[in-house]
Amino acid sequence: MNIKTLILQGEGERLDFKNKISNAGKIAKTLVAFANHKGGKLLVGVADNGAIKGVKSEDEEKYMLYQAATLYCRPIIEPRFEEVYIDDKIVLIVDIPESNTKPHYALSDDHKWWVYVRVKDKSVLAGKVVVDVLKRKNKVEGVFISYSEKEKNLLQYLEQNERAILPELCKHLMMSRRKTQQLLVNLILSGNIRVHFNEREEFYTAEPLAS
Repeated sequence: MNIKTLILQGEGERLDFKNKISNAGKIAKTLVAFANHKGGKLLVGVADNGAIKGVKSEDEEKYMLYQAATLYCRPIIEPRFEEVYIDDKIVLIVDIPESNTKPHYALSDDHKWWVYVRVKDKSVLAGKVVVDVLKRKNKVEGVFISYSEKEKNLLQYLEQNERAILPELCKHLMMSRRKTQQLLVNLILSGNIRVHFNEREEFYTAEPLAS
């Protein structure tokens, strides 16, 4: 795809613009979010508004990205680089494939490792439910669930209410946070529930039945 056509799409689930890489720890969140999701491309030398600024030194940018991918990501991430000349400027395309060793963690300023996922044009901190889903997705072919009253009750609640957050479900089911999370993970992996994100929290909806 032509680079200008790609830029016109704007930032999104699988595309991010960076004028330059100035902080390895910060960019690690984006790398991790792409790897934990469906993969994505990072265009270095492109401003947030899509203006092509170019990179001053592609080698320096690659070095910062390599530092981020190896020292600030766990497991390490292996980006692929491509240099594109456009309007007499160099844009560095950084391709991050979807990982088969999820979840990936990024080292934060508080010296803790956190999981991030891509939601629209943001790299969002994942909660325990999503982290557990990522952990188990690569290990199982499918999930067999014996539907107890708790599973039926949870699904019924989501069918009657458009959406729900974890504390609300804990209260409704009269279960601990940990047990409710386990229930949600199983139902997400089995395709009965979908997890969503907004700026503040994760929430859950019933997966629409196929027509």
